[in-house]
Amino acid sequence: MEMEMEMEMEMRAREDVEMGQDITPPLSPLSFALDDSLLLSHCSACFTPLPPPSPPPHPHPPPLHPAILYCSPRCSNYDSALHLSSAEPHLLRLLRSRPSAYPHSGGTSDLRLALRFLQSHPSTCRPPPSGRIAGLLTNREKLAARLPPENPGADEIFARIRDGARAMAAARRMRDGLDGEILTEDARLELEEEEAALCLVLTNAVEVQDKSGRTLGVALYGRSFSWINHSCSPNACYRISLLSEIETLPFSSKESPLRIVPYCSHDKETRLIESGFCSDNVLKKESQSRMCYGPRIIVRSIKRIKKGEEVTVAYTDVLQPKARRQSELWSRYCFICFCKRCGALPPSYVDHALEEISVVNAHSSCANNGFDKDKATEMLTEYIDDAIGDYLSVGDSQSCCEKLSHILTQGLLDEQLEFNEGTSPPTYWLHPLNHLSLNAYTTLASAYKTRAKNSVALFSEPNGNLCEAFEMSRTGAAYSLLLAGATNHLFQFEPSLIASVANFWVNAGESLLDFARSSVWSEVCPVASLSSVPKYKCLKCSVTEKVIQICIRRHRKRETDPLHSQVQYSDFENVSSQFLNCVIDYTEKVWFFLIRGCHHLKVFKDPLAFSWFTTTGYSDMWASHIRSNGIKVSSSSGTKENTSEYEAQGFGNSGRIYLLQLGLHCLLYGSYLGSICFGEHSHLTCHIQNILKHEEDLLNYCEL
Repeated sequence: MEMEMEMEMEMRAREDVEMGQDITPPLSPLSFALDDSLLLSHCSACFTPLPPPSPPPHPHPPPLHPAILYCSPRCSNYDSALHLSSAEPHLLRLLRSRPSAYPHSGGTSDLRLALRFLQSHPSTCRPPPSGRIAGLLTNREKLAARLPPENPGADEIFARIRDGARAMAAARRMRDGLDGEILTEDARLELEEEEAALCLVLTNAVEVQDKSGRTLGVALYGRSFSWINHSCSPNACYRISLLSEIETLPFSSKESPLRIVPYCSHDKETRLIESGFCSDNVLKKESQSRMCYGPRIIVRSIKRIKKGEEVTVAYTDVLQPKARRQSELWSRYCFICFCKRCGALPPSYVDHALEEISVVNAHSSCANNGFDKDKATEMLTEYIDDAIGDYLSVGDSQSCCEKLSHILTQGLLDEQLEFNEGTSPPTYWLHPLNHLSLNAYTTLASAYKTRAKNSVALFSEPNGNLCEAFEMSRTGAAYSLLLAGATNHLFQFEPSLIASVANFWVNAGESLLDFARSSVWSEVCPVASLSSVPKYKCLKCSVTEKVIQICIRRHRKRETDPLHSQVQYSDFENVSSQFLNCVIDYTEKVWFFLIRGCHHLKVFKDPLAFSWFTTTGYSDMWASHIRSNGIKVSSSSGTKENTSEYEAQGFGNSGRIYLLQLGLHCLLYGSYLGSICFGEHSHLTCHIQNILKHEEDLLNYCEL
């Protein structure tokens, strides 16, 4: 990937591009490598899971290095020669047999990818003066130079490149029958090749993930993708498809055309384009590669892009404040982002909200001026990370819920700060839209869901743990809806957050449907049949019809013109407005029930409205809410009222129907947003439609 700081190369739109359109065909990788953890369970050529092996009659110790496995003779014929000739087997043996001599933490996939890349491009072994190999920027001068020293990750990056390059060079010498320990002058020159290739991988490689988000491996792509620069407010994103997910092999002329062209602002790079080294024709030929193996990448617009406008993607999570984004980009790629969002003065509304903290004293008087915001952020981050660690590392969901509920409801007291006699230490409060608050909502939604499942599995007394499971499931659904509403509010100001928002709406929809259809209802409060719900169709918004179009397109054969066969999103703003109106209507009917017994959630009168949280008054408002309600959060989970049975009876069958309708709307809108980002064949869209297959309302309208 290109470094925006240098602006050496960039890609621009060849023509006007509407929202939600593929702007590249599926691009084949230059090279790829399976993750270390999957070498014994997945095919190294197509990344397909392998059937579990039969246990050996006489168990024996595992080998020092794992064997490379394939799912078929075809995959073996394609990949095994490259595996052997690239020195991969020697590298694996070397790293496992001599870990102290060749330290390399974090796996070997980057080293193996670099070896494969060098072997696949023998004519480009010597790093050219331009600092590029096969047109891709190595960034070696920055990554391997251990500069500048203020980079907190410089030493780690330098050591990783130095040790990794040594191991790669030794493995290649072993492949050639030479002593890997003897470094001659030629070997030292070879080490420069390894360093350049490894730097190229660290700069340009992207992770390949499966439908669940698990990392399968890494891959390198050519100039058509790697020349696309980063922006914290990108107008495009990308998706990766595995061989098993590709409909037609090899690719035909029906694929989307390459709708981007190279551009540079420096004479040196312009001459490279004009000489043919990286001309438009070269990129077109590269994009039409018929390589039948490896994960393919497709770039897609998430905003309207004008002809000649630069196409950008995000190299990091843009739902983070500026400081975190800059830190990650610097530690990973050694560049500082100067995009429009990062350069905004004053900071944009979204970046301001993502890092907003308030401080109050014991009398709830605002004392925002003059406090050390960096220190407050560090303390809050440490506390929340510790709470989340209880859940993710130890599996203690209850402790996690208690700690997060405490800090969200009562803030964090700074007992380390020296203060004068007669005064009290300050308390730091997170803004509801602070990125730490969003992380807390995400974790709470998951942790409460886990606690609900555990309660159902362990209950022994009638209605005993079932009531607790009911409470946990309800609170988890409420936090999922709050998270979707909060991020959707930010999305209205920063459209590049669309992919994150799509996932949060999907999670909210799943949680609401799971809660509304839970068997706990029948145990706690038997109600009438819900058979009428599947026949429900919303007449107020068009999001259902949009998802039906996506579903139909997904099952149709490819059209002659791929651009005209794509779902159109020209009415996106109108569809979104209609959806929000419907969701607001349903939320008014169920929110009071979802937040019952959760003190933190009670402060949110509407989980979709955040404009009433002013930057200076939310902490005072929160403290006033706590005092007026006599709230004391200690060891409780935040859901102390054990009145589930009576509440469910009062809520009734109509309330459950509202929950189902709200959940369906959330899922449908998440599917709609997901199709904009990743297309109708994406993991997210397919996942949602698999869920909705159980909802007869969608199937009735989608006769395929």
